[in-house]
Amino acid sequence: MKTSSIEPFFATLRAANPHPVTELEYTNAFELLAAVLLSAQATDMGVNKATRRLFAVANTPQKMLALGVERVSDFIKTIGLYRNKARNLVETSRILIEEHGGKVPHNREALEALPGVGRKTANVVLNVVFGEPTMAVDTHIFRVGNRTGLAPGKNPLEVELGLLKRVPADYLQHAHHWLILHGRYVCQARRPLCEQCSVARYCDSAPPGLIAKSAEAA
Repeated sequence: MKTSSIEPFFATLRAANPHPVTELEYTNAFELLAAVLLSAQATDMGVNKATRRLFAVANTPQKMLALGVERVSDFIKTIGLYRNKARNLVETSRILIEEHGGKVPHNREALEALPGVGRKTANVVLNVVFGEPTMAVDTHIFRVGNRTGLAPGKNPLEVELGLLKRVPADYLQHAHHWLILHGRYVCQARRPLCEQCSVARYCDSAPPGLIAKSAEAA
């Protein structure tokens, strides 16, 4: 993607969705951390279905720890890798209580030290809870970054660093949400919906005829 195309690319996405939000359901920082931890190799819809029941009885580290691994497992057994995730969630709750006063830390190193919390999860929490301009690269962002030419990379970290370098400052706060939603609903893995894409004219992979038509419409 040409450097000159990046600003209008994001301006178009922002115009369609000025205030994008995560599709994971949560009401506090701990719920968001738990939901993102559970979302690895699972859909947001599947996670939300499980956490609606789980958070009704355990929406703080103290309540989650008291619930215990077996009962947490019962609530999330519809999610892939649920046994391991239940152990990580309960252990994370214990660490939050013992080392952070029951609060979700505003610190990347502390977040990534929690069981089951990697760079992507930490980036989501830092962005959504604390308003930091981080880039949480999931499978959708990885695909969009490479397919559009916005930030090509061989692994998520390369794409993340590329995005942080190329995305204009005015768009960094919400950029990862726009890219996730674009990848989930338009720039899909098996068949990208290029004919419905509002930013096709800026994309390195869009069919030439479509780009010309899109430019004329603009």
